[in-house]
Amino acid sequence: MIKNNVKKIVVIGAGYGGVRLVEKLSRNHSYEIALFDKNPYHFMQTDVYDLIANEVDFAKIIVDLYTLCSGLGDNVSFYNQEVKEIDFSHKRVFTDTQRFSYDYLVIAVGARTKFVKSIQGLNEYAHGVKALHRAMYFKQKFEMSLFRKVDASGAKCDPLNIVIAGAGLSGVEIAAQMASFAKEFYCKNHFLCRKLNIVLVNSSQKILKGMDIFLVEKSEKRLLNLGVTIKNNVRVASLTKEYVYLSNGESIAMDFMIFAGGIEPNGLIYKLDLQKDKRGFLLTNEFLQTPQYKEVFVIGDATILHKNEKIIAPTADVAEQMADICATNIELLDKGKTLRKHSIKSRGILISLGRNYAVAKVFGLFFDGYFAYCMKKFVEKSYAWHLDRKSKNGCQKIFK
Repeated sequence: MIKNNVKKIVVIGAGYGGVRLVEKLSRNHSYEIALFDKNPYHFMQTDVYDLIANEVDFAKIIVDLYTLCSGLGDNVSFYNQEVKEIDFSHKRVFTDTQRFSYDYLVIAVGARTKFVKSIQGLNEYAHGVKALHRAMYFKQKFEMSLFRKVDASGAKCDPLNIVIAGAGLSGVEIAAQMASFAKEFYCKNHFLCRKLNIVLVNSSQKILKGMDIFLVEKSEKRLLNLGVTIKNNVRVASLTKEYVYLSNGESIAMDFMIFAGGIEPNGLIYKLDLQKDKRGFLLTNEFLQTPQYKEVFVIGDATILHKNEKIIAPTADVAEQMADICATNIELLDKGKTLRKHSIKSRGILISLGRNYAVAKVFGLFFDGYFAYCMKKFVEKSYAWHLDRKSKNGCQKIFK
């Protein structure tokens, strides 16, 4: 039973950081925790490329937040509501229908694909895959395009043209997964029409900018072996329904395009009267607090962390490390003790490059091939199994 004198903690956003934080804090029964998200599910973003390549169905990459929060404890509540406004002076958050007070607030709303306004046609003709509904829509388009090619096999065989803009982690993984899936699809089913053109447009000299040369070279070799065309040192200038125009004057025919050229803060961040960096992300101190309010913390992709003047890549691993530090600091702050400075760094990078192949850097060691692929799958399935177990317990509680 929750007592009236407990501290109220509001967590906005149920991504990797938000879910991890709620789980950590739920163990302390002197806290009453309210988790807010506009979606009723937690979306495992790292598995989205398997979804598109038909390795998993969508039910395997989401977790119901009602049952999950029920499984975490009686001091956790989930509200399927979008936070519209925050009154920091009076410590309140507002949705369309309710207002809630807090003692501690954690902003974990993540980021979204940045559709650059200066690129004509980008909003109309490109797709992002950070949100589940966008990934599902793209998956359906991809499958229908494959079907149309199969349906026309023997009569004519026009190529299926896919353009991916952005050669960071997202762009590289999705290019490899789609090329690998399509190659296996055509070969296994012995179709005559096998023309698939995947073009990866990269604004830098090399793919995976800023990453270790081992990861870059192995990934590039894998993409080329899968038949992916890589165009370096060039940007997307504009789009029409059927063509992508590049900054070097070249035009590429396309059936559809995925834009993975960067991220920007989610909508709520723009409304908040908090200090931000030049890209609009929230600023935090060494304790992950906002500079203005010591009771307000920010974790995950809503803020950008630096180490040795370099940006720490916003991965699920980093978001979870931030959640652990944040949970510790809320408890320390509540007790009036000295907070713990974050020393967050990437513990590893696992890059899936199609079926049965991945490249990895884990605690300074490099791997590639099937072993690296098994490592990545083990990490993903362990995470999903853990949440599924909590969700199952919550479901049993609700139905009892």
